[in-house]
Amino acid sequence: MTPFLAAALQLVALIGALALAYRPLGDHMARVYSSDRHLRVERWVYRAIGADPDADMRWPAYLRGVLAFSAAGVLFLYLLQRLQGSLPGSLGFSSIDPDQAFNTAASFVSNTNWQSYSGEQAMGHVVQTAGLAVQNFVSAAVGMAVAMALVRGFARTRAQGSTGSGGAPHGTGGLGNFWADLVRGVLRILLPISVVGALVLVACGAIQNFAGIHEVGRFTGGSQQWNGGAVASQEVIKELGTNGGGYFNANSSHPFENPNGFSNLFEIFLILLIPFALTRTFGRMVGSVRQGYAVLATMVGIWIGFVLLMWATEFAGHGPAFEAAGGAMEGKETRFGIGASSIFAVSTTLTSTGAVDSFHSSYTGLGGGIAMLGMQLGEIAPGGVGSGLYGMLIMAIVAVFIAGLMVGRTPEYLGKKIGTREIKLAACYLLVTPALVLCFTAAAMSLDTPAHSMTSSGAHGFSEVLYAYTSGANNNGSAFAGLNADTQWFNTTIGLAMLLGRFVPMVFVLALAGSLAQQRPIPATAGTLRTEKPLFTGLLVGVIMIVAGLTYFPALALGPLAEGLAA
Repeated sequence: MTPFLAAALQLVALIGALALAYRPLGDHMARVYSSDRHLRVERWVYRAIGADPDADMRWPAYLRGVLAFSAAGVLFLYLLQRLQGSLPGSLGFSSIDPDQAFNTAASFVSNTNWQSYSGEQAMGHVVQTAGLAVQNFVSAAVGMAVAMALVRGFARTRAQGSTGSGGAPHGTGGLGNFWADLVRGVLRILLPISVVGALVLVACGAIQNFAGIHEVGRFTGGSQQWNGGAVASQEVIKELGTNGGGYFNANSSHPFENPNGFSNLFEIFLILLIPFALTRTFGRMVGSVRQGYAVLATMVGIWIGFVLLMWATEFAGHGPAFEAAGGAMEGKETRFGIGASSIFAVSTTLTSTGAVDSFHSSYTGLGGGIAMLGMQLGEIAPGGVGSGLYGMLIMAIVAVFIAGLMVGRTPEYLGKKIGTREIKLAACYLLVTPALVLCFTAAAMSLDTPAHSMTSSGAHGFSEVLYAYTSGANNNGSAFAGLNADTQWFNTTIGLAMLLGRFVPMVFVLALAGSLAQQRPIPATAGTLRTEKPLFTGLLVGVIMIVAGLTYFPALALGPLAEGLAA
């Protein structure tokens, strides 16, 4: 069997597994977020935090809940790292420096999971489990909660006049309850799947223990040491919650995290599972599963297109070394090969995961550019848990606005008028991350100190910096791996980019959701754009590619495109 055929069969198997899980998981999530019933353990949580889960929040209150909870998470995780040297289970590691502690706290709370440290050489069991693993769950649940708030903005109407579970009329602009959405997302969706997934990874060979540092062998000139840890349980939520932070510096290429070809395919499945299934949830909650299928078709089309492009760049190498290895094998694990590594790279950068099973800096020039462009699209194909769905819905709003301009008709989406306020909020959402990426990259390249962190010069060195800020601002977390980012400059600026890139767009998403929830429904007419049809799907793909292309093409031309064309 040729490497390409093996890769194609893995892709088919992956698509089949996702298709089987799509409907049951999507319907389950729709029931979870539409239910008025609270589980006993959920009531205990609400009493502990003093929250009323039945209060229907308008968007400012929902936003305050998101920001307050996330700010508390940043503070707690920062203090936990600063106090690590005094905590039990620290494995003898000292406390984390202030700039790196800030960077890591911002990273995990913003669902980015960028790591400027080596996990097995810096973080003890307490920080890994009570800090990082917990944030893997709750940061993912926050993204899902914001997505559900936007979906309710489309589903609820002023004319509806019905009341929510807390007695607040849906027509008043209520978007649900953040605390209920957060707790349900963790306890009813993420935690049950993670328990099963962790057992699968342990069966594959991933480790799960609280062992200390021990010597595993002696080599010429010294010895090699490894520490154990609750790796499988953190690995599963790292992928399922599209987080990405690994227990070990080698991330998902480490055999303790990702032992074999099956575990590798299973981890890709976990990365894509919830983001794809949320389109079914969206369709169920707005009362039209065909609308969900249209969004799904857009996501799948872009994802498969990027996989094929990555295969084309990585398999089609020139020269004796490429021909002997069957393609660009540098930086890739032999137990995974080019095909599976490429699927992983595309899936992790088209979502907000950031986990890696290969060295992205070693990809061909154009291959590295494909991974970078996946993040620059806004990570919407299928994107992160929650963030991918609300990012795609923002792009759908822009697409119907453009369609309305072309035919001279007031744009509508799902029975809601897209007016001046809505399109301004959508435009602000789209401008935040490009502004962060390009401004921080320009600042880093214009100063002397950041340039010292680059291990390469020329186009590849520029790509290292551009990739770092693209990854941070888009809350991905993967790295080109050639940049020394553990400096005060990069820890601070990438930390700011992660926080601003996560929470400023949420402001516009929730404001948009509140605006939509207060509208009266617009009856469909013969001139209404059918947004569940293939024509709209094609328009949406075109708008996504054009917006990203016009925004980032000059920067890409200086980095991966220049490197790829010069090869």
